[in-house]
Amino acid sequence: MNQPDGDGPAALAARAAGLDVTVTRHGPVNSLAEAAAARGVQPRDIVKTMVVRRANDDYLFVLVPGDAEIAWPKLRALLGVSRLSMPDAATARKVTGYERGTITPFGASRAWPVIADASVTGRRVSIGGGAHGVAIAVDADAMLAALDATVADIT
Repeated sequence: MNQPDGDGPAALAARAAGLDVTVTRHGPVNSLAEAAAARGVQPRDIVKTMVVRRANDDYLFVLVPGDAEIAWPKLRALLGVSRLSMPDAATARKVTGYERGTITPFGASRAWPVIADASVTGRRVSIGGGAHGVAIAVDADAMLAALDATVADIT
């Protein structure tokens, strides 16, 4: 499929959802600080997307700021489960269509539920663009609305 401007499936899906998207391309990065510098944002403005397994063939996307980590007890309590796990790289690719390090809810092979940490709201953020060295910047509140995300304190 020929993609306008080579933006890729994540940017195309975000635009199709009505979002104002800015695509950033950069070379390899080895840390959050390098990624933030390459994207021209603060580390907290990078939103990491993690795939979390709730049950057999039941996954969700969890969005947290780049400088934060999931608080597993809070996430388990929110979801009403006693166990969650992170799939291996092959499973993550199978259930999202993206390689680890490029995962994003936009353009994923399946629209899993999205849970976002409350600290993501209220600003423009940079989220993975579905390929290594590609990111998309979007308004966080518009992104969360487009993804029908559950927003809660999970960090």
